[in-house]
Amino acid sequence: MNEQKTLTPTPKNFLFVTIDALIADVAWHVAREGHSVKFYTESEDEKEVGDGFIQKVDNWETEVAWADVIIFDDVLGQGAKAQRLRQQGKNVIGGTPYTDKLEDDRTFGQEELKKHGIPIILYKEFTNFEDAITYVYQNPGRYVIKPSGESQNTKGLLFVGEEEDGKDVIQVLEDYKKALAKKIPVFQLQKRITGVEIAVGAFFNGKEFVYPININFEHKKLFPGNLGPSTGEMGTSMFWSGPNKIFNATLKKFEQKLAEERYAGYIDINCIVNNNGIYPLEWTSRFGYPTISIQQEGMLTPIGEFLHGIATGKLKEFKTKKGFQIGVRLVVPPFPFNDKETFKIKSKDSIIHFKKKPAEGVHIEDVKLVNDKWIVTGNTGVVLIVCGTGQTMKEAQAQVYKRIKNIIIPHVYYRDDIGERWFEDSDKLHTWGYLREI
Repeated sequence: MNEQKTLTPTPKNFLFVTIDALIADVAWHVAREGHSVKFYTESEDEKEVGDGFIQKVDNWETEVAWADVIIFDDVLGQGAKAQRLRQQGKNVIGGTPYTDKLEDDRTFGQEELKKHGIPIILYKEFTNFEDAITYVYQNPGRYVIKPSGESQNTKGLLFVGEEEDGKDVIQVLEDYKKALAKKIPVFQLQKRITGVEIAVGAFFNGKEFVYPININFEHKKLFPGNLGPSTGEMGTSMFWSGPNKIFNATLKKFEQKLAEERYAGYIDINCIVNNNGIYPLEWTSRFGYPTISIQQEGMLTPIGEFLHGIATGKLKEFKTKKGFQIGVRLVVPPFPFNDKETFKIKSKDSIIHFKKKPAEGVHIEDVKLVNDKWIVTGNTGVVLIVCGTGQTMKEAQAQVYKRIKNIIIPHVYYRDDIGERWFEDSDKLHTWGYLREI
């Protein structure tokens, strides 16, 4: 059977309200399906993202009456806006102050897990680096440094210790104390445990989880082989599944609470699992980026119809492809670092060239459309997500890297090993019984 998406018969009005324009790709795909889309970005640095692809507005609040569905793309206060409009009877995808706090406040998120009977990894919260340094000296071991609040959005600040005596963690804490004390007012030291890193996510329609669920594997380090600094994301492999052991042991336990909150959208828990158990690391109580773009490649239900169903609470299940999806992020200097001068010299306004058209499986990030040409914009250096699908992970890999070879961007770089970890990780996960559908 040829797997094809069908367009929604009744066009709807979608209003996207964003902080950093991360959801521009989803808005573009909704518009391509024939829906009306209006898009608002708060960040001045990201105002050009999506230009030419989607219709922009300067004031989202004046468009609320027009919209059939309103979508908020982040935490950091977006949940309060979403909750207010939801209480007014609007169809909204977005969080609440509670679900925002699950992600924004790492300590709160961990304590909520514990309250719901889910084992957590030993951690300690700090508000100054000197106390943290003393703690590691007194309690040697391998730790992960995790900024909390808004600073956690700078993924390069997260540091995973390798030394058994904690000397590398102490060195990084010393560096942060000198240079970043004001930028990181609150952070955690979390005990590092070994195992397979795996995330389980699902969409929620305001009343219950929508199936299937999503199992995904993030690749956060900049270089192949999991080397280099941490980034927001360099690529992800994933597949759709019925409820399994990991889902039932984590997200499923929050179904009643999320229903009380009337949460609508995607929610995800990243975990470390081993033969001893499942240990949640952090929440994502919003769409993941680039996760949502890769998820689209595995959906047979059109994204506009899907989002409308989530917002109205009518969608209970959706159709997906069998097999695997892979997304690879194509980036340019200075990613993953914040250096506006380097971006201006090396990357801004670079033209993205496709050797052959149409360019299948390509999703936009910081891109604008000018005179039918795709051009790099923004200031972060994230450009495209290129996706591949297949019945096996090998097939998905072959497709995504073939598609990448069709694209030319000056100074571009990307990881060429996305999906490789599956071949070892899957053996462990199957042996431990975590992927078995229940």
